Amino acid sequence: MPNSQYAAYKPAAPYFDLVRGALGDLVDGEHFFDILTDETIYEVLYDIPGWPRIIKGRADLMTAFAGYVANVALRSADKLVVHKTGDGAVVVIEYEVHGTILANGATYDNRFCSIIRIEDRKIAHWRDYMDSLTAWNALTARAQP
Repeated sequence: MPNSQYAAYKPAAPYFDLVRGALGDLVDGEHFFDILTDETIYEVLYDIPGWPRIIKGRADLMTAFAGYVANVALRSADKLVVHKTGDGAVVVIEYEVHGTILANGATYDNRFCSIIRIEDRKIAHWRDYMDSLTAWNALTARAQP
């Protein structure tokens, strides 16, 4: 995470770095937040308390991720598989994240599949799928001694 402007988001750096690497030269910008438009739609197809189903715009997504990094610290993101459409306008990425739930010390390991639509070399739309049960179990685990 090279830009100090995003230092507060360091607990999510493995995710941001994985996404930025997955999209490579299809997008312009150094950091995850740089490759979004001001109107990007970030849609999640799961219900996690405190996380909205649809986030509209870069600023609101940054606010949502501020809440995320206050609750989850990732140590790594891996097992990346990238599927690009012929023209690169749609990219599907599969990946895993690994970290800790800060409130209870629970280990957090989850799998994701994200469908990303690119317009004018920026992310215009993001649709996310994950293992909701894994997230719920980690978030509601008893605090570790």
